[in-house]
Amino acid sequence: MSRIHEALRRAEQERAASQSAQRTEESGERSATGLIDAVPPPPVIFTPPILQPAVVPESKAESIPDALQFDKIWANCTKSKWKPNSNLLVFGDSSPFNPGTEPFRTLRSRLYRIRDSMPLHTVLITSAIPAEGKTLVATNLAYALARQQGSRVLLIDADIRSPRTHLLLGAPATPGLADYLQNGRSELEVIQRGFDVELCFIPAGNHVTHPAELISSQRLKEFVARLKPAFDWIIIDSPPVLPVADAAVLAGFCDGALFVVRANSHLRRHLKRPAKSWGPRVFWELC
Repeated sequence: MSRIHEALRRAEQERAASQSAQRTEESGERSATGLIDAVPPPPVIFTPPILQPAVVPESKAESIPDALQFDKIWANCTKSKWKPNSNLLVFGDSSPFNPGTEPFRTLRSRLYRIRDSMPLHTVLITSAIPAEGKTLVATNLAYALARQQGSRVLLIDADIRSPRTHLLLGAPATPGLADYLQNGRSELEVIQRGFDVELCFIPAGNHVTHPAELISSQRLKEFVARLKPAFDWIIIDSPPVLPVADAAVLAGFCDGALFVVRANSHLRRHLKRPAKSWGPRVFWELC
């Protein structure tokens, strides 16, 4: 009988020990769960995105037309036999010792020095009032520049109102710039050459009744932009600045302007008005 009681007592002890272990395990799980709930989640580490270079879309407001090549112009432009006016074009004389050539060589050297410190590719030649000699300077300067070895020069007569450049060169007056701007002729039809040096010329062309509109057109600006890569220098003879606004418009797409002043003709105050409006784009040369 005592054996039975002893077995029952041991069984009771084992059952109590098992229940105590189970309660201890459940209590540990609850404690662990509470601890996990009490600990805040780790902070979110923000990694900044890797920025890629912005892709700037091409502007569609104004398309740049294809540039013209000098070789193509020289081979396909109009070939004329120029008969220069030896009284006005000092380089038309075959003599290298013509005393009138030296001032233009000096002016050429000054332009090259200016080019060392600022972009200078397209030069506008103008004056304050008519009869100052701007066409004489433009034509002789263009030829002086063309006489430099390997220098390719384009002379444009943009004085559509009163063209005279062709008279100095002894070149045909038409077709010219006005004819191109009115879509009457192609660019190669209005460009001509005549001397042995690499000098090309665009005359003013036929008379028009609306020169201001032609000069202000986008077609002229694009035409000059297409010509720039083909030439080392582009010389533009324009109307005087005080009577009409053509020169101010042309100066907008030129690198610099050269004012011609007739000696002892009027005071420098006539030049202050265009200089003030054109600002630092203007440089001066008094003749």
